[in-house]
Amino acid sequence: MKNNVLIATALNERVRIYLMNSKEMVEEARSIHDLYPTSAAALGRTLSVTALMGLMQKDENEQVSVVINGGGPIGTILTAANSNGEVKGFCSDPHFYMTYEGTHKLAVGIGVGTNGYLKVTKNLKLKQNYTSQVELQSGEIGDDFAYYFSVSEQVPTIVSVGVLVNEDYSIRSAGAMIIELLPDHLEEDIEYLENLNLRPISTVLDENDNIHDYLYELFPEAEILRECSVRYHCDCSKERFMSSLLTLPKKDLEELAKDEQIDVHCEFCNRDYHFDKNDIDTIMKYASYKR
Repeated sequence: MKNNVLIATALNERVRIYLMNSKEMVEEARSIHDLYPTSAAALGRTLSVTALMGLMQKDENEQVSVVINGGGPIGTILTAANSNGEVKGFCSDPHFYMTYEGTHKLAVGIGVGTNGYLKVTKNLKLKQNYTSQVELQSGEIGDDFAYYFSVSEQVPTIVSVGVLVNEDYSIRSAGAMIIELLPDHLEEDIEYLENLNLRPISTVLDENDNIHDYLYELFPEAEILRECSVRYHCDCSKERFMSSLLTLPKKDLEELAKDEQIDVHCEFCNRDYHFDKNDIDTIMKYASYKR
């Protein structure tokens, strides 16, 4: 199963685990956005955790969006996922490439920066969305999400996420794991998690991409509740952009109507949509009708 996800419990159902191999999903994002290695790692890590957060939602079509901006050269990272396993995203500068001196590891923390925030918005199909924001801790993404879960969700959580990039900039491995302590956890469960030998998940999956093996290595008695997949998917369309144009103020629409063509670009999938004179006339007609 491509981009497969395991959702499991362990330690007598006092711990919940979300474990994902996201290599193909991150490679799709890299290809769409022409990502350089450090940008690929930053966006890929954020996409992977966001995808798991989407699967955490209880009802169909509930959505989660994440915005990260730490003041670094990569700029803003924006991702969105739903409970059906679809995720999309982009970053302001897809062409950032920098490594840490001495280790040659991708300098995600420098690229993202720490002078900023991680903001999560959940669309739970209620009258108002739920939004929570925390300060960035390291810019390395994993630490920042763990801090978010601890502060905003008040759930003690381990977040492991990583992306390895080949010399040709293609994705070598990518994955994410979220381990949550459930409300009835015991002190011995905390000790068990503290003693886990957690290696970088991108390294683990590079050596063996079977996430079942890694799950049982960490939790021999784990019980798998669900296995599913995620995919990079943008739901944009010409019709959706046309609907968005209909929400503009009448003055703005009249200004747009003076042009022979309107060009709209989708940041999530890099598609361009063109509205010719006939399209613009149709938009103006429906706008007048709605008003």
